[in-house]
Amino acid sequence: MRSHTPAILAPAGDKTTFLAAVAAGADAIYCGLKLFSARMEAANFSIEELSRLSRLARSRQIDVHIAFNTLIKESETPKALRLLSKLQQHVIFDALIVQDPAVISLARQAGITQDLHLSTLGNLSSPAGLKSARNAGFSQVVLPREFSLDDIRAMAAQTPEDMGLEVFVHGALCYGISGRCYWSSWFGGKSALRGRCVQPCRRMYQMKSEKHRYFSCMDFSADVLAKVLKEIPRVHTWKIEGRKKSPHYVYYTIKAFQLLRDDPSRKKEALTYLDYALGRPFTHYNLLSHRIQNPLDHQDVTQSGLFLGRIKNPAAPFFITKDALFPEDLLRIGNEEDAFHTIQKVTRSVPQKGKFTLPRQLRHKVRKDAPVHLIDRRTNELTREISVLDAELADMEKILVRPAPHTDVSDKNPLNTRRRTRQHITDIRVSRKSQAQAQKSGASGIWISGSRYSTRFDKTTWLWLDPSIFPEEEILCRQYITTALKKGARHFVLNAVWQISLFDNPAPLDLWAGPFCNIANSLAIQELKTLGFSGAIVSPELDKNTFLSLPESSVLPLGVVIEGNWPLAVSRTLSPGLSPGDFFMSPKKEGAWVTRSNNLNYIFPNWPLDLTAHRKTLAQAGYTCFITLEEPVPKNVSLKNRPGLWNWDLTLL
Repeated sequence: MRSHTPAILAPAGDKTTFLAAVAAGADAIYCGLKLFSARMEAANFSIEELSRLSRLARSRQIDVHIAFNTLIKESETPKALRLLSKLQQHVIFDALIVQDPAVISLARQAGITQDLHLSTLGNLSSPAGLKSARNAGFSQVVLPREFSLDDIRAMAAQTPEDMGLEVFVHGALCYGISGRCYWSSWFGGKSALRGRCVQPCRRMYQMKSEKHRYFSCMDFSADVLAKVLKEIPRVHTWKIEGRKKSPHYVYYTIKAFQLLRDDPSRKKEALTYLDYALGRPFTHYNLLSHRIQNPLDHQDVTQSGLFLGRIKNPAAPFFITKDALFPEDLLRIGNEEDAFHTIQKVTRSVPQKGKFTLPRQLRHKVRKDAPVHLIDRRTNELTREISVLDAELADMEKILVRPAPHTDVSDKNPLNTRRRTRQHITDIRVSRKSQAQAQKSGASGIWISGSRYSTRFDKTTWLWLDPSIFPEEEILCRQYITTALKKGARHFVLNAVWQISLFDNPAPLDLWAGPFCNIANSLAIQELKTLGFSGAIVSPELDKNTFLSLPESSVLPLGVVIEGNWPLAVSRTLSPGLSPGDFFMSPKKEGAWVTRSNNLNYIFPNWPLDLTAHRKTLAQAGYTCFITLEEPVPKNVSLKNRPGLWNWDLTLL
């Protein structure tokens, strides 16, 4: 593994971008299959296609990382195992990128011995978690994009010798912390955790009379800070985001970071490459903790591409281009939510400050001042290089991938006794404030992180940790846990799997994986038990069939969020135009409000999750712990009386 010269890891969403990464001389390429990839909207790869591409990469000493990094439903584990078995048999690869703990077991069963890398969606956000991740079998961890350089140093200081860190150096930013965004799923049944995000955060939202892209982030880039980043030990990989981006973006971003890594004196040339890569305007975000750049502090449209100009005269639309245009360039006219939004191919050269006239069919359809962005460019140099590689690829022998025989997922693990060890039904009402005593009808729970580390509690209280705990908070959290244990606390809910490392001896305690752990299948629950958990509250975004199939094969008692306010997203940042308590509306009149708790910002929809009508069905299926989440609702927010079933009646996509 490289320690002082980080490998540049490039994205590839289709064959052409893969070849562009090879042409640019990337050290490694990450890509996904047609299934179980966190970028399902990219073209992605078949086993047959990836077999030849991986051989091409190996011939140039380029590593290949396979992103198998989605949430897997209980019914999908046999399909996932068959696909991993085909992957192992036919593709040369070096690492498997994983979100769902179930893939640890599935990879073993498929005979995969390559490295396992923990995806940023797995949400390992504090140093203690590195130990449990290493024990689970991970050799590398992808750190959150929200980290500062100080956070990365804190992680590096506690990284085991046989483990590496991977950091993002360039690309798109999500508003929500990775693994903590449910916006797309809540609004439309398409889960970001399953690679189906429709990016509702990019939309225009209205607060009072103001309309703005309050949650649409500029891109992130380490650019001139790459020199400082290179000096941090244990950072083995620099990752470029962009599996849905163009070959042009991939090629020039790789070239830029090669210069920033290997020849910082040429940083001006590198920055020119980044400008030329056709991404969004970018910031350093949290990298410099003393000089934070809020990625939501912008006035421009935050869509990807190089801004070229605005439409004039809708009756005969044209624009004056700020950059020269060449044949085969692709332009995006308008914003994605505009009815006239379209992609336009350039057919002739247009000089800088020249006039580009739109086709007749767009007359009276486009809006005056609609933005125009250059989203793809095929330079002659890059086109030639890709053509040469494509010809080499065509000469390679094709493999025949036969349908895999039906494969049963192994349940021979001694942990899988199929016994329900906890039959007593427990109701837990979780609040942000201390409760004077346990609820008459059940137990009480309280969020204890951040500013609430002085919270008093009863010995029967369930203490809930935040969905993400960042490095600077870990010491306080450890101290609180130590004090709580001395005072008799025994019940904890951990909302990231790797928070279990905060406990030196889990065995005598009642440690449950919380709903933010995104548990969706019984193999993941097996891994939880191996790590030391004594119960699990499953993901609230599951569909009915997945909910009801889990208890039968679970090795741990299971809980479910039966009622309460569930966030659309949890974030480390907030738009300058919003304050805690503000209420806003989506273009489809979906209401939501902002709140801040500890060091995190939450976006809550104005209708709660409510599965109480199905409580009896869930209890009969085997759930033994029912959670109600109480969240203070601002005075200016009225909760809608509408079904809060989320994906219960849908097929979770």
